[in-house]
Amino acid sequence: MKTTLLLVVSFCLAAFRPTLSQDKKTLPRIAIAGLGIESSTFSPALTTEEAFHAKYGDEVYTSYPFMAADSGIRAKATWLPALVGKSLPGGAVTREAYESLVKQTLDLLKKNGQYDGLFFDIHGAMSVVGLEDPEGDFIVRIREVIGKKTLVSTSMDLHGNVSWRLAQHTDLITCYRMAPHEDAMQTKKRAVTNLLSRIESGKGKPAFKAYIPIPVLLPGEKTSTRIEPAKTIYAAVAPASLQKGVIDAAMWVGYAWADEPRNHAVVMVTGDDKAVVTSTAEKLANSFWKVRKDFAFVAPTGNLKESLDKAVKSDKHPYFISDSGDNPTAGGAGDVTWTLTEILARPEFKTERGPSLIYASIPGPELVEKAIAVGVGGKVDALAGAKVDSRFAPPIRLTGIVKSIEHGDRNAETEVVVQVGSVQVIVTKKRKPYHKEADFTRLGLNPRKSDIVVVKIGYLEPELYNMRADWILSLTPGGVDQNLERLDYKRIKRPMFPFDKDMKDPDLKAQIVPSSESM
Repeated sequence: MKTTLLLVVSFCLAAFRPTLSQDKKTLPRIAIAGLGIESSTFSPALTTEEAFHAKYGDEVYTSYPFMAADSGIRAKATWLPALVGKSLPGGAVTREAYESLVKQTLDLLKKNGQYDGLFFDIHGAMSVVGLEDPEGDFIVRIREVIGKKTLVSTSMDLHGNVSWRLAQHTDLITCYRMAPHEDAMQTKKRAVTNLLSRIESGKGKPAFKAYIPIPVLLPGEKTSTRIEPAKTIYAAVAPASLQKGVIDAAMWVGYAWADEPRNHAVVMVTGDDKAVVTSTAEKLANSFWKVRKDFAFVAPTGNLKESLDKAVKSDKHPYFISDSGDNPTAGGAGDVTWTLTEILARPEFKTERGPSLIYASIPGPELVEKAIAVGVGGKVDALAGAKVDSRFAPPIRLTGIVKSIEHGDRNAETEVVVQVGSVQVIVTKKRKPYHKEADFTRLGLNPRKSDIVVVKIGYLEPELYNMRADWILSLTPGGVDQNLERLDYKRIKRPMFPFDKDMKDPDLKAQIVPSSESM
């Protein structure tokens, strides 16, 4: 009896062990990699490697809340994070920085072996000195390591650029559907869940990838989904992606401040039903083209004098002014002093009794050092700004009282508030965009109580937008000038709207992109 029982138990264990082993083997092996930045080629700034704050291995998970250790997504695969780097928008990336980050990524991908899938997390608007289409180059080099059969799912910003090469070497592709990008994490999660779904179902690569370039190049401040016509045309993207036979639908506005042939709007639809995929792509592309002349700035606009005149006279506070031409969230150098110079020259702000104004911000490491030396309450006299972009104004001399000093910010490192007349100027060791209320309050500033807040930004990010009593987008100079026709484009494809206003209607028929396996 005991012998029989032992045999039964042994048999059951033997039968059970292979199942456990098999379950582990059937978990797909999925890599994670990507580099993200918007790079203005109209700015003299250069972006170096440290700006990407690269994350490696398990550290990568901190970028994706939906991939927390206890999440269902983490349990569905053996995840093999390589390198993910995200930089503030800025100037072109140095070739040395790009090659270093790419090499590290490729080495890590080689180390971890073979893959069923790759989550490729990019922005899509990176420019690299001496290299065309960096994201296209990056995915080609990744393919050389992971092979053509590995399923690649790419997540992008809607202000990214989709070259034909990038479309060829990726399988699943999606982008944000909101500007401002309140759906950024939702989009990345969609890219991951689409990848898992196609692997788990055994369906693999989509049968069809429809690609339509649209000859339109507009700034994000004219294509915000807060207002028409972008609000309506983007509202159609999600329903389009839910059709039978469609995996995903995506529409890119493109990035306006780089001069490459790939810079223009694009529609892509992926799926298994050719008729539905192509007709959906064509419908979305035509909806974009038909309203091209209706795109307008997301806020009232004016030159700086007009903007300041309105702000000073207004009884609505805080009155926000976007110093848009040097917007570091779009690729501006962030240290153009022209706007601040003009503000401090105005008589209204010469004394403490003038309208209260917060200016965010200007890099000035020398001033920061002197402010630390004299301390809060001390007087500082030093130059700031225009170390990188001095085309419009030289470094500005600030003489005022140090109101606060804060250390430890990820981007700025050290921030100092200097009061000059009725203006509170935020001076940083390194450039930093200010788009949250906490960015101000941690410095002892209360933007809600200020008469005027001037921010180096384009469209207001959600917290600032909700805080404003009134707002104007000032058309100031810089590396991301909103007046695109003032910029010296030489390499974009022509004809292109709005540069060629009377151009003929383009051919917006869907082009079927070859599968990555056929390359």
